[in-house]
Order: sequence, then structure tokens, then C-alpha cells
Amino acid sequence: MKRFLVLLSVLCIAGGALAVEPKEMLKDPAQEARAREVSKQLRCVQCQNETIDESNAEIARDMRVLVRDRITAGDSNVQIIDYMVGRYGDYVLLKPRFMASTLILWLGPLLLLILGGVVVVSRLRRGDAQPLAPLSPEEEIALTQMTNETTPGDTK
Repeated sequence: MKRFLVLLSVLCIAGGALAVEPKEMLKDPAQEARAREVSKQLRCVQCQNETIDESNAEIARDMRVLVRDRITAGDSNVQIIDYMVGRYGDYVLLKPRFMASTLILWLGPLLLLILGGVVVVSRLRRGDAQPLAPLSPEEEIALTQMTNETTPGDTK
């Protein structure tokens, strides 16, 4: 079982490395490193929650090739990302930019947390909680029997 888990872990880690095909890779290691860095910031538009570096989808391969073409043409990382956003929209960014159209993405979780806190505090302050009904005689007997029973491993 332990060997299976180790093998599964290795396959999960190596899965991303299998997406980039050798024929896509640039000959210059520095340029290839830049391509991988940029590719890890871009979302596959088909897989949605994978980077184009990890995805095996055909569109992700096309996007990786496009990134490498832009690097070879001399574009900076920022220029490449701006080009991809212009071509595919803001959705292609794994980490969306902070702007008016993405404000809800950035502030939504905080607003929900604050709203939840307000609801909890208001409920506690109002004291709407109903008091628990007293136990019936049968329930008291059952409770006494349960608490007097010893469980295996107890040393009473």
C-alpha cells in the first residue's frame, strides 16, 4: 500500500511535466524557463483550473506554442501576458488583476465573512435561543444508565 501511495504521488507530481512536449521546448534554457514561468500564470481556457503548462488539451498546447513564439520574437513576460489577455480575455489569468470588473473576486470572500459575523453576533445578542425542555423521567433514567456503564478500557 505504501509503494502504491509513493507511485501515485510521483505520477501526480510528474503529470505537469508530461504536458509540455519536447518538440514545443525552446533550445535556449533561459528562454524555456521564461516560457514555463509565463505558462504557469495562464489558465487553460478548456480545462479552466489548470495552467497551460499542466494541461494536455489541444488549446493549451496552442497557447504554449504561442507563448514560446512571443518569447522568440523578443516580447517581455508582461507583453506576452497582455497579448494573451487581449486575445483570450481576463479569464486566462490564473490570478486576476485587481480592477473594477474583478472587485467581487477579491472582496467577495471578505464581505461574506463579515456578513456571516454580523448575523452570528446579531443572533447572539437577540437571545432568540429557545431554552431546552427538561428531561422526562424516562430520559433521566436512560441518561443515568448510560453514564454509569463502563466502556472497555475504562479503569473505574
